[in-house]
Amino acid sequence: MSGDRPSSLPLIDVQARLPSVGISLSRVGVTGVEKVIRLRQNGSEQLFSARFECVVDLGPSQKGAHMSRFEEVVNDAIGEVVLGESSFKAETLAQHIAELVRERQGARRAEVSMEARFPEHKPAPVSGIQTQELYTLHGSAASSDLGTRRLIGVTAQGMTACPCAQELVGVTACERLEGEGFSADEIERILDAVPVATHNQRGLGTLQIGCTELCDDEIDAASLLEIVEDSMSSEIYELMKRSDEAHVVEKAHRRPRFVEDCVREVIRRVVDAFPGLDDRAFVSARQVNLETIHQHNVVAERFGTLGEIRHELSTGEPTPVHTSLRAWLDASA
Repeated sequence: MSGDRPSSLPLIDVQARLPSVGISLSRVGVTGVEKVIRLRQNGSEQLFSARFECVVDLGPSQKGAHMSRFEEVVNDAIGEVVLGESSFKAETLAQHIAELVRERQGARRAEVSMEARFPEHKPAPVSGIQTQELYTLHGSAASSDLGTRRLIGVTAQGMTACPCAQELVGVTACERLEGEGFSADEIERILDAVPVATHNQRGLGTLQIGCTELCDDEIDAASLLEIVEDSMSSEIYELMKRSDEAHVVEKAHRRPRFVEDCVREVIRRVVDAFPGLDDRAFVSARQVNLETIHQHNVVAERFGTLGEIRHELSTGEPTPVHTSLRAWLDASA
């Protein structure tokens, strides 16, 4: 019949043909793959909504990658990997998928990244009322003949209070109190007892730590969350009583921090929290503050190997090169 392919003709692997232009491609794959995955936490299993990206490099003699195999590998890996109790092991899942993708695609190198939203229950600071807070978990891996590099990370929200505006308001407050007849000592006591007003931002802090092929360190996502939240002026809560609101606002105003302060605080805390982590490990800290008195937002970031960061903190000398995530991952090639 017209249009029917005779059953005797063999199937042709179109992807294996020679491309019209013989040049290799850096990243080929699928993005925006959404899956519901089951993670085990504190002895119980929970469902998480996750989004994956899986890519491989493509040689100059191969026309295309087998796209359906990416989906097959993600499904197989989710079924095979059992994550450990009391810890988020997104990077283990990413590593497993990357290694399977590289094998099934016959690629020199494969890279996988995933993001999953997950809940944590914690009490409000004063009332103790239980709140459910949502965070983002990041897991990435790059696999090659040399081994697999993997990253774990988190994104959390918090609150920052602007030091600059607080200083300006404080100067004006001093002048007004002087005009009312208060002495310098009295003014100092008043301003120490009552935090000076300033404008606030809601901040988004992201911390990622990467381990090399030879690194077997276990990084707990809960520890990263604590570092990120405590780097800001105050943590925030979805549900609060009036006493909790007063506590959060006063805490933030007693710890005013620029976006740059938050990133530096994260870096310092990572160095203190992981003294045994290899110098070749990768660290990335990023803070985005959603401004309230401007129409723009502000951002600060620091990335590099842990060795670069430790050297700068110990010597005070700026590191000539900050190793980027792309460069660190590519070093596994």
